[in-house]
Amino acid sequence: MIELLRRTAAVAPERPAVVDDGRVTTYEGLVASAEAFAGYLTANGVRRFGVLSYDAAEVVTILAGASLVGAEACVYPPMDDGETLAEYAARFDHDLVVTSHPIDAPVARVELGGCCTAERVTDDEPAEQRPHLVLTTGTTGDPRGVRHDWARLLRHGGGVGAADERWLLAYGLHQFGGLQVLLHVFAAGATLVAPAPRRPREGLAAMRRHRVTHASATPTYWRFLLAEMRADGGPVPSLRQVTLGGEAVPADLLDRLTATFPAAHIAQIYAASEFGSSGSVRDNQSGLPLSVLDRPDDADIQMKIVDGELWVRSRVGMLGYYKEEPGDADGWRASGDLVEVVGDRVLFRGRRSDAINVGGVKVHPAVVEEKVTAVPGVAMARVFGRKSPVAGSIVAV
Repeated sequence: MIELLRRTAAVAPERPAVVDDGRVTTYEGLVASAEAFAGYLTANGVRRFGVLSYDAAEVVTILAGASLVGAEACVYPPMDDGETLAEYAARFDHDLVVTSHPIDAPVARVELGGCCTAERVTDDEPAEQRPHLVLTTGTTGDPRGVRHDWARLLRHGGGVGAADERWLLAYGLHQFGGLQVLLHVFAAGATLVAPAPRRPREGLAAMRRHRVTHASATPTYWRFLLAEMRADGGPVPSLRQVTLGGEAVPADLLDRLTATFPAAHIAQIYAASEFGSSGSVRDNQSGLPLSVLDRPDDADIQMKIVDGELWVRSRVGMLGYYKEEPGDADGWRASGDLVEVVGDRVLFRGRRSDAINVGGVKVHPAVVEEKVTAVPGVAMARVFGRKSPVAGSIVAV
C-alpha cells in the first residue's frame, strides 16, 4: 500500500487522494502521516493491532504505515459498545486498538493523531513480510481472520486505471470489497470519494457533489441507489464505470443500470476475502463466461465446478485463517457459491448456506428473487425460508 501512495506523491504531491464532505487529503499528506505512524509502530514494538475507524483517510494512513514496517493491521466492522470491541480484540489477540471512538472497553487504545508525531520511517523499501488480516462477515458464525500479504494483494488487486478517475467508496473498509477499491484507486493515482455513512442516499449525494466517475458496490446497494434517484428526481451522475460485486447479479438489474447510465461501462467482479479478485466481466450478461473454467495451470486464479459448487485456486489469495493450520496457500478451496452452466455462462444460483430445504428439494433464493424482481413494478424482493410442519420449510417472499 505505501509504495502506491509514494509513487503518486512523488509526481503529483497535491493531487487529492481521499475526499469526504469535510476534508481533502492529498497524496503527500497521506504519505507523511503513514510514515509517521510507521515510526510509532517501530518505536513501540507494535507488530499486530486492531483498527476501529470509519474515516477513510485515517484507515488508509494506518494500513499504509503498517505495510511499510511489516505490522499486521486488522480493520474491525462498525461497533458501538465496549463488550463487542473487547470480544474482537480477544478473539484476534490484539493488545492495542487504534481508534478515536469513545467506547468504554478494557483494551489499550491510541488515537492516530497522537501516533503521527513520531519520527517518520522513510526507508525506500517496505518490510519483506507485510501481513494484513481481513475479517469475514460472520454471517454463519463468528468472524474468521483471513491472513493476507500485501505483496499478494498488490499482484492482482490494482488493475488498470487513470489518474482522473474519482471512485465512490460504497463498501466498508473492513470488507474485502473496500480493500479492492483502495488498491485500484491508489494503483491508478486516482481519487477516492468516501462519504460517511456509506449508505446509498449519501453515496448518491457524493456522486453528484464530488463529480464521481466510477463506482463499485453490491447489487443491493445499486438497487437502493436507483430507488433514491427515482424518489428525488435529481440529476443522473455522469458515471463512466459501474462495477458490481459481492452478490449474484440479476439480469434485470444490469438492464436498469445500462438504461440509467448509458455512457458507463458495466463490470462485474467475482471476489472473496479468501481468494481475492478473479478479474472483471464486462459483457453485460449475468454470471461468468464459461471460459473461466479453462484457465491454464499457471494462471493466478483458476476455477472448477464440483457437485454444483464453484471451487477456486488462487495465487493472490489468502495464506490461511488466523489460528488455524496454514494448509496450502495456493490450493483449491470451495467458494460456497452454487452455480449452474447454462449455454456459455456459469450462472450463480446462491450460497450453499442459503438454500431452502422444501421437503428434501433445495430451492435457491437468488433464482426466485430474480424472477420476482423481473415483474414490472417490483423494485426489490427478499426470498427466505419459513418453517413448515409439513415440508420442513416453505419458500416465502
